[in-house]
Amino acid sequence: MKGLSFAGGERVTDLVTGPTSQAETTDAVPSAGSGDDETTTYAWAPEEPAPKKRRLGLWIGIPSAAVAIAAVAASLILIAPGTAVAGVPVGGLTVGGAADALQSRLASTTIEVETPAGTAQITGADLGASVDARALAESAFAAHPMWNITQWNSAPMEAEITVDPALTEQALRDAAGSAYSAPVDASVAFDAASASYTTTPAIEGQGLDPATVTSALEDAFTSGTGRTTIDGTFVPIEAALTTAEADAAVGQLNGMLDTVGFYVGEERTVPIDRAVAASWLTVTDVDGSIALSADAAAIQPSVDALPGLVDRAPVNATVVTDTAGNVLQELTPGVAGRAVGDTSGVADAFAAQLATGNAAYQVPVTETAFETTTLARNIDVNLSSQRATLYENGQVVYSWAISSGLSGTPTPTGNFTVFAHVRMQNMGCGPTSSYCTEDVPWVTYFAPDIAFHGAYWHNNFGSPMSHGCVNMRISEAKFVFDWAPNGTPVSVHY
Repeated sequence: MKGLSFAGGERVTDLVTGPTSQAETTDAVPSAGSGDDETTTYAWAPEEPAPKKRRLGLWIGIPSAAVAIAAVAASLILIAPGTAVAGVPVGGLTVGGAADALQSRLASTTIEVETPAGTAQITGADLGASVDARALAESAFAAHPMWNITQWNSAPMEAEITVDPALTEQALRDAAGSAYSAPVDASVAFDAASASYTTTPAIEGQGLDPATVTSALEDAFTSGTGRTTIDGTFVPIEAALTTAEADAAVGQLNGMLDTVGFYVGEERTVPIDRAVAASWLTVTDVDGSIALSADAAAIQPSVDALPGLVDRAPVNATVVTDTAGNVLQELTPGVAGRAVGDTSGVADAFAAQLATGNAAYQVPVTETAFETTTLARNIDVNLSSQRATLYENGQVVYSWAISSGLSGTPTPTGNFTVFAHVRMQNMGCGPTSSYCTEDVPWVTYFAPDIAFHGAYWHNNFGSPMSHGCVNMRISEAKFVFDWAPNGTPVSVHY
């Protein structure tokens, strides 16, 4: 190889030995500005770059880490493998997925019921069966999360199944076919002839036993088989409203008719006819229970009549007292006056009260107090004048001639009080008595063995005639008997 020259004109001797390659000849480029044919300048080709290091491990590692992260994340939301709820595998599912699986399996669980009419199939969906699937799934995840490997393949969890009564009744009725007979509820109605409520007894029906079918559904579901066969035995079906329940309602209703009315305190001031009260009431069978309601419009006419039946003026009292003011007898009881108050809401209020079973309505009234007249009574017996004088409030009511005791059997003197009344009796007539007077009338005792009484055997009043008692004409003795109650003061003196 010839030497190379640089711009300075100096020669460069052979730097590389060996034959010149085709590439070197091809790459030779004339030097600019040189006229020397022998001298040629070459541009060295750049050195081939060294091969880059391969990083396959990085690209392989990134997908593996992502999978690991995803697995960890999944373990935080999934239920542990091998977990089952009521025979339904829920391992590897989310809470929502487990809930759907539970309800779906329950809906498809099938009971084959062998009946005289043939074999009928009833599903959980037909019975309106349900579980609290969400709560069960949440409990399964809480107890057996996938991340906790100690909870893998755990024992099955139990589930409580409920069915819809109406759907169950219809499904069993359809399965029983013509062998089914519906029960008839007892009924309650008012009987005009007896003016009382009476009961029409319930009639028992016949059909498949709901308890047997629902129990079979639960067994098939919880065992995980999803299907079972049972013998469709027919059982009596009790009416929703039984005879006993209707009888109890009748007892309450008739009790209401016994007491229905408008009251002032404890007094039933305005009784209501039983048939009228029954016309106010409506008795309804609501899902096997007696419901009672009342019509306020029907009650309103009775409310409108209240003032004429309740309002009254006060009645003043009259009492007999002794001279010290102690009440001895009530001649006329005092009665407060009253007037019905505002009745604008009474009909509605009574209707609402009747619906609760209470038939005694308290009428709003305003009362007026009564006054009391006091009659202070006492009797004066003057042995000197042989007269008895009756006083009331210090005024003479009557004064009569009497016959007191003879000198051998004198009438005792002093202050006494009346203590007994005997309409008629025999006096004397004892084995040691010196006299016997039978059928002595209107005897009013005021001292031991001494009384005012009628004397039919003489007419010598104004003179002593007795064995110690105070004799009076029969009419006068009766007046004292009625006029002087026990406790009336009696003064006997000369």
